Amino acid sequence: MLNVYLMMHQMRDDVDSLTKQVSGALRAEGLNVCLEPWLKKAMGDADPCDAISFGMDVIVAVGGDGTLLRAAQTAIAYNVPLLGVNIGRIGFLVETELEYLTDACRRLHENDFTIETRMMLDVVREDGTVRTALNDVVISRGGYARLIAVKALVGEELIGRYIADGLIVSTPSGSTGYSLSAGGPIVCPEVECMILSPICPHSLQHRPVVANAAQPITIELDCAPEQTAQLDVDGQIVGTLAGRETVTIRRSNTVTKLIRFGAHTFFHRIRAKLTEWSC
Repeated sequence: MLNVYLMMHQMRDDVDSLTKQVSGALRAEGLNVCLEPWLKKAMGDADPCDAISFGMDVIVAVGGDGTLLRAAQTAIAYNVPLLGVNIGRIGFLVETELEYLTDACRRLHENDFTIETRMMLDVVREDGTVRTALNDVVISRGGYARLIAVKALVGEELIGRYIADGLIVSTPSGSTGYSLSAGGPIVCPEVECMILSPICPHSLQHRPVVANAAQPITIELDCAPEQTAQLDVDGQIVGTLAGRETVTIRRSNTVTKLIRFGAHTFFHRIRAKLTEWSC
């Protein structure tokens, strides 16, 4: 019997009814369900199961891309596949909509799905700290009132020095996120690359660059030591960079495993989602 670890959007007013709906649909198909800790507490669930003792086989993340990105960290920690159920507005990464929940549960029960792997990035700071990203890494001015200067190198070669609000380094999965809003290209997930997209650069010559994923990218905050920048990984603030500090971004050996039902191709999804975005 399949063990499903359920993760939910953390800011929903209807989390109680939504959790009952999703967990009920999963259990109706004979699947075991364990709620993530905050959700268990919110629901008053006294079940003693946890992520380790439960022996999860699949994670179901109900929300949008933000929820799926959060769930991806749990998925890679336990090496299990991840199914995204969309209750947000767009959701490029999620596989299905809430209205198709019953069919999704049936297909999970019948093992009627495929696994799609997505490349990830390791973000290595000077102190050796490593974080992993499915979507993107962002160096930005944060609350600083002026533009920041960053230098970017691919391998040993300088790409450029950007005077900008910041710089985004994204995976192909992240190419439909913040990078797209900053003018970056949409990249098919099968392409092994990293995309560098400056945020509001103070120069017309700076454009997004697509780099080979086999070469590491080094980002240096090229300004006075007292100036700082904010470091975000998959939309979460993970630290502050000081002037002259460097960050190395490289292709990770870890991948995210996404459950796919095969109903829509990548480009079909892009056409549909971009139409929604334009409304």
